[in-house]
Amino acid sequence: MSGLERIGLAALRRIDPETAHSLALRALKSPFAPNITPPTSPALATSIAGLKMPNPVGLAAGFDKNAEVIAPLMRSGFGFLEVGAATPRPQPGNPRPRLFRLSEDRAAINRFGFNNEGVEAITERLANRPHDIPVGLNLGANKDSADKARDFVEVLRIAAPHIDFATVNVSSPNTEKLRDLQGADALRALLAGVMEIKGDTPVFLKIAPDLTDGEIAEIAQVAAETRVDAIIATNTTLSREGLQSAHKNQAGGLSGRPLFAPSTRVLGRLYLETGGKIPLIGVGGIASATDAYAKIRAGASAVQLYTAMVYLGMSLIPRIVHGLDERLAHDDFKHISEAVGTTAKDYA
Repeated sequence: MSGLERIGLAALRRIDPETAHSLALRALKSPFAPNITPPTSPALATSIAGLKMPNPVGLAAGFDKNAEVIAPLMRSGFGFLEVGAATPRPQPGNPRPRLFRLSEDRAAINRFGFNNEGVEAITERLANRPHDIPVGLNLGANKDSADKARDFVEVLRIAAPHIDFATVNVSSPNTEKLRDLQGADALRALLAGVMEIKGDTPVFLKIAPDLTDGEIAEIAQVAAETRVDAIIATNTTLSREGLQSAHKNQAGGLSGRPLFAPSTRVLGRLYLETGGKIPLIGVGGIASATDAYAKIRAGASAVQLYTAMVYLGMSLIPRIVHGLDERLAHDDFKHISEAVGTTAKDYA
């Protein structure tokens, strides 16, 4: 981490976290934004659902909700990006404050509630983006929608021509009754509708960490039946176990370091339930190359992160990529695919 980045992070942490996030987006539009070619190697270049990625480290949804900074994010070291979530109609989300730093825990709690400018505005930006690396859109549902399953279909219908993949997000804890769609019957019906209109767009499914083994098995079965292209494990958690920070009892989804263990357990369990036949993307608590490598060994073909950048900056991305390359070489893996799931049983 450079001295300038360290000073900038320290300054941002002294102000309201949502304001700090807005300033970070502005900084990415400035001449001071990172400008690096996404790092890669023969061991790291990979493909999921036919999408070629120079490296397996991606940006999780929620950072660039409105697809405002795709171009500078492509120059930050990522192998792929996910923007959104987008809903059919614009919505303000929940009242502020709705984002809380838990510095002692290297974590955050948010209850944004899918605040975004709506799929029309977001798609306009997606239509004019660069195509250096894959870009996906997280699909959401409006809070006041009477048919949330139909909202996912509507967002995909509008955005599909301009995205490389779509993520069905039934796992946010901040939209009432959204997680109910993870039940087998509801999920099967929802995915059937999405798959019917997806065309050539790969569809990923994002699930919660707060699932029993039985629920994970059901999701794996439905995912196989409906032929989703990948599963993202996991979204934020409702658990507050072991937290030390003053904001630990705020309502919302918890992300960051405390999420690593539960999300990796779900990942490992899911890898075993799917038999490694559906690509998995590991997200939750990644803050180092060691964390990312653990996700891969637990069953992930690629990883995503977000919260760790609040504490460690954008330079974390190339550091993780280079560290992954070193760990694969140390363990005599010629390609990342050889390491996927090799310790899934330990984490599950």
